[in-house]
Amino acid sequence: MAISSQRSSDGSRSYSLYLIPGAIGFILIVLIPQLANLALSFTAWKGVGTPRPVGLQNYHRLLTDDQFWGSMYHTLLFIVSMTVIPVCIGLLLAALLFDYVRDQFGEWVSSFFRAGFYLPQILPVTVAGVLWGWILNPVGVINITLKAIGLDNLAQNWIGDATYALAAVSLVIVWIQVGYCLVVFMAGLSRIDPSLYEAAELDGANWWSRLVTITIPLLAPEIFVVVLTTLIAALKVFAPIFVITAGGPDNATLVPSYLTYYHFFTTQRVGYAAAIAVVQTTLTIALAVIFLRFQSQQEAKE
Repeated sequence: MAISSQRSSDGSRSYSLYLIPGAIGFILIVLIPQLANLALSFTAWKGVGTPRPVGLQNYHRLLTDDQFWGSMYHTLLFIVSMTVIPVCIGLLLAALLFDYVRDQFGEWVSSFFRAGFYLPQILPVTVAGVLWGWILNPVGVINITLKAIGLDNLAQNWIGDATYALAAVSLVIVWIQVGYCLVVFMAGLSRIDPSLYEAAELDGANWWSRLVTITIPLLAPEIFVVVLTTLIAALKVFAPIFVITAGGPDNATLVPSYLTYYHFFTTQRVGYAAAIAVVQTTLTIALAVIFLRFQSQQEAKE
């Protein structure tokens, strides 16, 4: 018994050596920059010279900054367009392709549509942003189409008008995110026993009944993963905003990540930008921990 315990201890010690490269990378790339950012959040600094300690002044300013609270409100809306809507659409499309299109039209038709929906995911965000910028501008495809069919009154300056900009950017984000959700859900569907669907069909269950009673419950692990990853992506969304609207017009699409960038590189209030980043990081980690604990509790109940 003592020899077996000794061998187990030696094995664990030798395997722990494989953790060293990852630990070094985490310390250098994640931990040290985060600690440096936290330290900068208590200073006033323009990027050159010596940072001047100001205590909690940057955080006090955050509490009364309308731009910051506006950006947080927009983040809540982007959670809907990056998480809620893509997950729902992705789930429906995955079930439709897997449980209906594949059976009726063959595997290659299902794969064709799956690849088509995933295409926006492999496009660079800058390319997607420029593409949608052309589509949504006042002389873009959408307005030309509306005018061609006699709906001139519906033609708008979609990304140049504060009334429509947030909805327009949300549409682009949904277009990008659906493919990711779809592919993950279809991968999850491939591990479900087909006999469950066959038995349900023999019992007279229609497509919607099979979706509710078989697909969604058995896809719970994939749904948790997709919701968590898209939620984190929504909390730190930056690239689509930067490319399409740059936070405008009139801050209508401003988000915390872009506000951090704006103060860091434009106003050169590095300390204040660091404070925004600290709040954003803390909020992201807190929500991720809460979500993972909820997932663990659900798995324990099962």
